[in-house]
Amino acid sequence: MPAHRPTRQPVATNHPYRLAARGDRPDTIIRVGAAALPIGGDHVTMMAGPCAVEDRDALFEVAEALSRTGVGILRGGAYKPRTSPYSFQGLGEAGLELLAETRERTGMAVVTEVLAIEDIELVARHADVLQVGTRNMANYRLLDALGQAGRPVLLKRGQGSTVEELLCAAEYVLAAGNPDVMLCERGVRSFEPLVRNAFDLNVVPLLRELTHLPVIVDPSHAAGRSDLVHGVAVGAVAAGAHGVIVEVHANPEAALIDGDQSLDLDAAAMLVDSLDVIARATGRAFTRATRRVAA
Repeated sequence: MPAHRPTRQPVATNHPYRLAARGDRPDTIIRVGAAALPIGGDHVTMMAGPCAVEDRDALFEVAEALSRTGVGILRGGAYKPRTSPYSFQGLGEAGLELLAETRERTGMAVVTEVLAIEDIELVARHADVLQVGTRNMANYRLLDALGQAGRPVLLKRGQGSTVEELLCAAEYVLAAGNPDVMLCERGVRSFEPLVRNAFDLNVVPLLRELTHLPVIVDPSHAAGRSDLVHGVAVGAVAAGAHGVIVEVHANPEAALIDGDQSLDLDAAAMLVDSLDVIARATGRAFTRATRRVAA
């Protein structure tokens, strides 16, 4: 099965997302972390880790297991925007420090969410990629500030946002001077109660046509069920996604947040192997990082 080859068309000067539009631009390849791991182009990447940073031991256990499989980018939430104010909101700066410590221990790059303009500098000191969650996709002042943050941005699609709205949100970051933006499809709100969100597979090849920016998929939030994550992830990469961001926990049943949609360590290793196969079948390469776990 050949790799997806997007079409190329001129971009009008009055285009609503002229910098994000494909036009005659080649695929953007973003280099992440000290190891300069490539995201985009003919590379397939897996970012993985717990939904929330809970404590040092739990984070190290997951990171070391993922590192052994070649996963080079650790995800983990230090700040957690929750629907209920009584739910666990994350460890904040202490969580960021644990992520940075884990990066030093394993050599993995770190992606974590930033919620507010005043937090950007702090989060950027501890993380390699700054994530914008679905609730903040249309926070244009935050997006504009991230254009000057000096870090790649992972921009998640809003729960009820169109593809053009997602691309216009990316344009705010690009127009402010940051060329390193990844787009993330994580499902949209629907009427179906058996899954968390409706995963829009159409968006993957569509974005590959419309933009040169890397396309990432979040199968954990799309499905809301760990038993569906593998299939959604593999299908998305087969459709042309440049990578996935997946929730992984050593003991999902005991996770403080989103245990139902978190893979355990064995399932995460199986997904790595499957994505490697799909990447090669579509003429691409799965990015495996060199393991470096400190004593």
